[in-house]
Amino acid sequence: MTSASSCYASPLRDYLVVACMSGRGDRLAQSDTRTSRRSKLLKNCYAFSSPNGSAGLVSFCNNNALSSLFESNNTYFNRKQRRFNRASSTSGQVTLEMEKEATVNKKPPLKSRRVVVTGMGVETPLGHDPHTFYDNLLQGISGISQIENFDCSAFPTRIAGEIKSFSTEGLVAPKLSKRMDKFMLYLLTAGKKALADGGVTEDVMAEFDKSRCGVLIGSAMGGMKIFYDALEALKISYKKMNPFCVPFATTNMGSAMLAIDLGWMGPNYSISTACATGSFCILNAANHIIRGEADVMLCGGSDSVIIPIGLGGFVACRALSQQNDDPTKASRPWDSNRDGFVMGEGAGVLLLEELVHAKKRGATIYAEFLGGSFTSDAYHITEPRPDGAGVILCIEKALAHAGISKEDINYINAHATSTPAGDLKEYQALAHCFGQNPELRINSTKSMIGHLLGASGAVEAVATIQAIKTGWVHPNINLENPDKAVDTKLLVGLKKERLDIKAALSNSFGFGGHNSSIIFAPYK
Repeated sequence: MTSASSCYASPLRDYLVVACMSGRGDRLAQSDTRTSRRSKLLKNCYAFSSPNGSAGLVSFCNNNALSSLFESNNTYFNRKQRRFNRASSTSGQVTLEMEKEATVNKKPPLKSRRVVVTGMGVETPLGHDPHTFYDNLLQGISGISQIENFDCSAFPTRIAGEIKSFSTEGLVAPKLSKRMDKFMLYLLTAGKKALADGGVTEDVMAEFDKSRCGVLIGSAMGGMKIFYDALEALKISYKKMNPFCVPFATTNMGSAMLAIDLGWMGPNYSISTACATGSFCILNAANHIIRGEADVMLCGGSDSVIIPIGLGGFVACRALSQQNDDPTKASRPWDSNRDGFVMGEGAGVLLLEELVHAKKRGATIYAEFLGGSFTSDAYHITEPRPDGAGVILCIEKALAHAGISKEDINYINAHATSTPAGDLKEYQALAHCFGQNPELRINSTKSMIGHLLGASGAVEAVATIQAIKTGWVHPNINLENPDKAVDTKLLVGLKKERLDIKAALSNSFGFGGHNSSIIFAPYK
């Protein structure tokens, strides 16, 4: 029941009460019978009530404070108000019970809907399919090299995790391939490869309820190359600008184009949370399935900004490594000689399905998505929170959502970007949460492919799932002189290691203090 003071505290609710009671008093007076007057008043007032009934107009009308709020010399009005108060005390309860029952019957309990991974697709500096990509990771091969896409001789950083060869043949129409930004092309090809990897042929697709299939693939930077080219054209004349420069620059358009191509009419949007984008998209996509809003979701992230404005922007932030002489040694998470991250590009996409849906079509299940969480550091636009509270909270919430204990996690694919502050703060948070687990192994995929920005969380999720599938975790290359504040007992060494994974955690953090942790486990 709402207190009397609450009535005075909400001008909006006061207005609604006046509107539904005072404004309709004259019309009610003209009704023929007492029953019809009461019915109309209840009907008008319920139109403004809240869905859950907890703070709606019904509870306010029951409050005796209303008699003083709207006191009038019109005794007829007061009499109608008292009648309404008496009627609403019982009718309101019935309405709330009906609403509660409808909510309960609307969808099945959340725990009954499990989410599994049935397909994966990637575009990376180390390969264009999950098997090749992970095999190269296990061998400790670096995908970092000199930038060839443009002349960067004037920049202090001239290295990146650049994709040297890429084809859209058979996956994207040639005309669109010429018009689209690379982040969209990577997204479309990785998405379709995830479908193929999941055994979703045309015949299988025909059996899908497309109103329950969605796409949630994000980007941190969007179509920066398209936008950059438009600015260059504008220097000559607006008439020289590409008519697709606005839609193809937005971060949502990749998901939109893939959904249009597939005819999928379920949840379709993108999330942009800097370098945590991919993980945010995976977690939100899984939640759509858990809540019964979808049965199938393509999710992940994509980015491609190894261009002058992208490189220059991160150089200006003083975020990049300048170890140009030996590119393969530049990305070195937790090593004492790390001097910044190395830019990368690519895309990672997961095909998530509701368990019963996947089993019904005979899909191969690679792993189960157990849960995840996201939090905010609420501290600084680029620097990690010194006490690690945001990351620790994120991990603890992820464990709670997954319904497992910290002892169940024995593998972590860390965000670790090779920055002096970021690597150490994340390690301290991990040690705080899991440091007592002797089986725990931690590695960073970025040591070999660099930082794929908005795609990093999704590509690293693929690496995490591949570790579950194969029973091997990839090495931390370039960890030659570990930071003194780091206990190497928790870190994977310079060679791959065998590990029977119980549950795996993948972390992603982004500029702005965005934190995300997602958890996968073998399907049982």
